[in-house]
Amino acid sequence: MPSKLESILTGLLDVLTNGTTATVVRGEVLPTEVSREGLVILRDGDPGEPEITISPLRYHYEHRAGIELFVPGTADRDMLFDDLRMLIGTLITSNRTLGGLVDWIEAEAAESTDLPFEGADTMKAATIPVVLHFWTADPLS
Repeated sequence: MPSKLESILTGLLDVLTNGTTATVVRGEVLPTEVSREGLVILRDGDPGEPEITISPLRYHYEHRAGIELFVPGTADRDMLFDDLRMLIGTLITSNRTLGGLVDWIEAEAAESTDLPFEGADTMKAATIPVVLHFWTADPLS
């Protein structure tokens, strides 16, 4: 049986995969080519320090994961990027508990950048920080 965190990250990956035509992967290295539909990479992130309640014992996390977006360097890349960014936002806001896996999920503003590649068009990219609020009875379970 997977840990609660693994179940949450798998649930978020499923939401992203089933909600977009972009290629969605977890923890992969950045390729030098991206399809027109775009690429989404889920990064596991950092659980941070939990707040602890004693009775009953619970560890309350605000885990910060990352969703990286990439679109190819085409003439309409800004529009493709904006469409993909907004779609990710809609997927998150339409399922704030990931089917009961978390208490709440929220995305923060995306910080975008251009990624130049030698001999290839410049890709547009961004990282969207995602905060996963959940609790567990054991930090390793």
